[in-house]
Amino acid sequence: MTPGTSRPSATTRGALLNAPAETSALAEPDAAGAYACGYEPDDLPDGLVIADRHGTVVCFNAAAERLTAVRRDAALGRPLEEALPLEDLKGRRWWALTDPYGGLAIRGGQPERNLLLPGNREVLVAARYVREHPLGPVRKVVVTLRGTEARRRTERSHAELIATVAHELRSPLTSVKGFTATLLAKWERFTDDQKRLMLETVDADAGRVTRLIAELLDISRIDSGRLEVRRQPVDIAAAIGRHIQAHTARGQSPDRFFVRVRRPLPDLWADPDKIDQVLGNLLENAVRHGEGTVTIEVAPTGAGDDEKGTAVTVSDEGPGIPEESMGRVFTRFWRGSKRGGTGLGLYIVKGIVEAHGGTITVGRGPAGGAEFRFTLPVGAPAYLA
Repeated sequence: MTPGTSRPSATTRGALLNAPAETSALAEPDAAGAYACGYEPDDLPDGLVIADRHGTVVCFNAAAERLTAVRRDAALGRPLEEALPLEDLKGRRWWALTDPYGGLAIRGGQPERNLLLPGNREVLVAARYVREHPLGPVRKVVVTLRGTEARRRTERSHAELIATVAHELRSPLTSVKGFTATLLAKWERFTDDQKRLMLETVDADAGRVTRLIAELLDISRIDSGRLEVRRQPVDIAAAIGRHIQAHTARGQSPDRFFVRVRRPLPDLWADPDKIDQVLGNLLENAVRHGEGTVTIEVAPTGAGDDEKGTAVTVSDEGPGIPEESMGRVFTRFWRGSKRGGTGLGLYIVKGIVEAHGGTITVGRGPAGGAEFRFTLPVGAPAYLA
């Protein structure tokens, strides 16, 4: 609020709210930036700058101050092009290019774009031209400002995803190409055992590519909110047993795993394929990155959980996850060690659990290793959802 001004009284606000439509539509903000609808511009998360019919700034909220480093009292009452000196990425003055108060009368504003403030600070700017009537003169120019940090983070994330995919695809595809070319060129020179070994390698590398593509599709569905959950009855204890059998078939000792099931368990309706994906990822991480016994506990959710359902805890006896990394475990590309992997698995696990309405947390287990705990609400069959 500028010196010498006062906020409108409740009576004044009520009069504005009850005024005829044509009067309230033309109402301008008061010196503090408050409007008849009762909101305060400082409540907005984005920068808001409003200029009147003469191009004079009449509103400059707190977010605009933060983004532009211009004080409100220095901006109010100044021409818009002086209070907000914007340039495009080629160094051209934006207000001279757009000419909001002149030009075609059918223009309604400017779409959001990257512009530069003094000091080459980037900001996302959009503008709307408010006219007294269609094709009439501009009564108000409303400008919104947003920082570019969120967009930069998204761009970096996409760049990292592309780099990771390219790196992960290069190795297996090179192997597949090399072995198939060798077999085609020199088939008669190899024994049956040699051919089998090469074909098994090709099959394993093709499976690796297939898994990576499946992960990318899952990420796309999670990010867009299109991950479908087809709920069916799930016996989660039996599913855990199948995963342990698969690990023992690949050479792990059965003594490496300890399963504790606390019954009775509530009925669980979930997507069995996606729950298999969650269990497979958590157990694979515990076996690959952890040490000692891998403990899997299945129990009904407790009083501290939001909903009735099933809770699954997977812990190991390894070094665990450093405290400073706990907050990044479920982000893209996080890797707990240098033992391979894309760093996408736990991100997908979190997306699947949350798509079921559950939660997942990470902490330190009783033996000092990593402990992952996820909950799944009872849910309902797909045909009732």
